[in-house]
Amino acid sequence: MSAGWAVRWLPPVGSLVVLTGLAEVAIRVGRVSPLLLPPPSAVLAVAVSESPALLSASSGTAIAVLVGLGLSAVVGVTIAVGLSTSRFIERAFYPYAIFFQVVPIVAIAPLLVIWFGYGIRAVIASAFIVSIFPVIANTLAGLLSVDPALRDLFRIYRAGPVDTLFRLRLPAALPDVLTGLRVASGLAVIGAIVGEFVGGGGLGVVILGAMREQRTDLVFAAVGYASLLGLALFGLASLASHLSLRRWHASEKELG
Repeated sequence: MSAGWAVRWLPPVGSLVVLTGLAEVAIRVGRVSPLLLPPPSAVLAVAVSESPALLSASSGTAIAVLVGLGLSAVVGVTIAVGLSTSRFIERAFYPYAIFFQVVPIVAIAPLLVIWFGYGIRAVIASAFIVSIFPVIANTLAGLLSVDPALRDLFRIYRAGPVDTLFRLRLPAALPDVLTGLRVASGLAVIGAIVGEFVGGGGLGVVILGAMREQRTDLVFAAVGYASLLGLALFGLASLASHLSLRRWHASEKELG
């Protein structure tokens, strides 16, 4: 078990340490202005000294991200199920789902404030809009790729649409659903930060305030906290995927 842990985690941790050390040396030897690019040691010092404020801001961002991601999971899967009912419905409405992928969230974030007001509701809406498309796309792909032989078997036994959905199509699409959630978890953090730039609250406000004060080290520290939040959500989605699929899906059996 310990050897497996080392094989999995030592390469990324080692490369992070090496790259951070090289960046520290390069910035100090090159005498780069800290207003442009602070050394990693300065960013780490600020991340520790300002941790109470950063953790408080991170908790507000995390709430908005979790609610937005949860909504995208529920609504995204529901939309994908609806689109998968017939090819006509898919061709008619799937292009509108693509809108959530191509919409420039930075451009419409002010509209979200007009529609939902300042505060967490606008931030949740931003996280939801950015993260829903991967759920729709991956779930739809999984629902449409069910083994035709299994579909025929369910027809032979005269299974109804509801039984076929919950006993065949959704279980078969579960790996794709979880893949979509892994992708959406990172995008939800991005959407929430953009929403906070205009709607207020969370790490977005910390970043804007640090930029106005020309505290580049604090900007990098806040971005680091946001990145850790995204990594934590990605890890939770990966853990849920492993626990759900390890007994029957080939990809997780290999990883286990």
